[in-house]
Amino acid sequence: MVKKIAIEEHCLFHGLQEYWEPTVTGLPTNKRQASLARLTDFDEMRLEAMDKAGIERCVLSVAGPGVQAERDTKTACDKALEANDLLAREIDKRPKRYAGFAHLAMQDATAAADELERCMRELKFCGAMINGHTNGKYLDDRAFDPFWERAQALDALIYLHPTDPVTPAPVLEGHTGLRRATWEWTFETGSHALRIVFGGVFDRFPRARLALGHLGETIPFLLWRFDSRSGPDFYAVKLAKRPSQYVKENVLVATSGMCSAEPLNCTINALGYDRVMFAADYPFESVEEAGHFIDNVPLEDGVRNAICSDTAARLLKLPRE
Repeated sequence: MVKKIAIEEHCLFHGLQEYWEPTVTGLPTNKRQASLARLTDFDEMRLEAMDKAGIERCVLSVAGPGVQAERDTKTACDKALEANDLLAREIDKRPKRYAGFAHLAMQDATAAADELERCMRELKFCGAMINGHTNGKYLDDRAFDPFWERAQALDALIYLHPTDPVTPAPVLEGHTGLRRATWEWTFETGSHALRIVFGGVFDRFPRARLALGHLGETIPFLLWRFDSRSGPDFYAVKLAKRPSQYVKENVLVATSGMCSAEPLNCTINALGYDRVMFAADYPFESVEEAGHFIDNVPLEDGVRNAICSDTAARLLKLPRE
């Protein structure tokens, strides 16, 4: 069993449950209850799951959408600060097992940048997890430039996590099984990431770093097409580089919820193994299955070690035993 750092592992605190509950309304009651119990536990259940999968450290983040769904900006900012302080206390109890991503109220980009800086400098967090759009506003909007400027200055990893679209996708009408985690979140989050690329965020902030779960939300599979259709023969998108270059240079991906060799190999071939990190997506996926998969999928030892822990430790500046 290879030692692992898992970077998309969720938690929840008092006052944030009301934002999370609408995202699981279609699931059986027992599954919702089990997820909530695991989200709010930082002791036996979580640690046992980590140990069974060989996870030496989890980077914890608040389950979405969190305060980004809040309509009142001051309330969102206050609750985000409270959640980060609570997370820091849990990390302090087990500093060798836990690290953290900041939870941010993106309703106010400057306040979010300030809170990101506080979390990284004072609480020693690794970056931030952003749960998709904020009341319909996406991260390519120029209103977020102060946030991206600070994230770049802090060398912060900004992890873009799925959330519900502004309105349910009409193409999925009548097919509940395709909603949310099955498919809807994939094209919502992939499209959000592509807005960041095509919107010139990485031209304005060339050292900014974005992370995506689920092996890149299908983006690594489509790099040639993005380059082709953004070029002068089609839509002539005004960027300094080809879209694929930004993806390869500014985007990292995690294995969360993707226990399959074919997409893993595609992603490694498209981006390079040093752009891929392990994640289990606790408690929404089986941690044991994720650990067993990455332990046994055919990979060279150096590649496996990089994905399982070395790349995350280096990029997130995490201490190693």
